[in-house]
Amino acid sequence: MKGAPRALAKILATWFGCGYFPWGPGTAGSLAAIVIAAALQEWLHAGRFILLALVVILFWPAVWASNLTARALGNPDPKQVVIDEVLGQWFTLAGASALSWKSFAAALVLFRLFDIWKPWPVRNFEELPEGWGIVSDDLAAGLYGALILYIGGAFKLY
Repeated sequence: MKGAPRALAKILATWFGCGYFPWGPGTAGSLAAIVIAAALQEWLHAGRFILLALVVILFWPAVWASNLTARALGNPDPKQVVIDEVLGQWFTLAGASALSWKSFAAALVLFRLFDIWKPWPVRNFEELPEGWGIVSDDLAAGLYGALILYIGGAFKLY
């Protein structure tokens, strides 16, 4: 596939260029997700349901974009593809009882920890074909982060 669909896929997959950051493109994608969530919370008073809605709405486009971009780059999970980190980070943030600088920081650390560590069964999701595996393992990591963030909120840790 060439032309406009391929270009759109690359823009989405790299999350508007965050994937080209030379040091830690996954972290750059996560930070972009945090900034967007903070802006949505500040200006629209958006909370966890908006973040979950964004994850659901962008899931299929993320799989499609990751798939096309991975094929174009000839790599099954290229570091430039960071839309999966964006969705995983939002999924983690959805576990926060309140959005504040503390919950944003905790969500960033938790998501990146689980995304890099990939505890069972997170790593197994990488075995799904193409874009499915690229996106699904980060959503699984995001679920772990969301659960810990939710428990932390229940105990008023942030």
